[in-house]
Amino acid sequence: MTRRKRETSGEERALFQTTFRDVRPVIPPSTADTTAPKAKSKRAAPRAILLQPGLDGRTAERLRRGRLEPESRLDLHGMTEAAAHRALVRFVRASHAQGIRLVIVVTGKGHAQAEDAPFDLELHSRSRGVLKTMTPRWLKESELAPIVAEVRSAHRRHGGAGALYVYLRKAPR
Repeated sequence: MTRRKRETSGEERALFQTTFRDVRPVIPPSTADTTAPKAKSKRAAPRAILLQPGLDGRTAERLRRGRLEPESRLDLHGMTEAAAHRALVRFVRASHAQGIRLVIVVTGKGHAQAEDAPFDLELHSRSRGVLKTMTPRWLKESELAPIVAEVRSAHRRHGGAGALYVYLRKAPR
């Protein structure tokens, strides 16, 4: 069964045209027509704010393959969420101040829940692997974000899914 579009009335068309008379399409710069002449402005257009770069390609590849050795390590096993957060902030700041570039933070994988386990009415994602979930979020918060260049899962030889590589930016001299 195919549905037919209903015909719009002249009144509906007129209402649409008056409502959207001043609307102009938004065209992303990459698809804009480059053949149209550009109006010259009296002042230069503001430059885009450059974001601080993360890792270069070679460093990212070495990290992905586990070829870089972490210079320092923090193990969060057995800590409460609040204690782990305080320890992480202290550790990352101290490592950055010492000029360390690559650290590893061991969060653990969290407990796997058995398939036949009863439903416990708790937030499932929150009840298992809290530190594994929260650590990347803490590293993106305003107090640590300016000094953290990249966060990614560690290579298998450094802890795999139960650990995170934290690549720090160069400390100012």
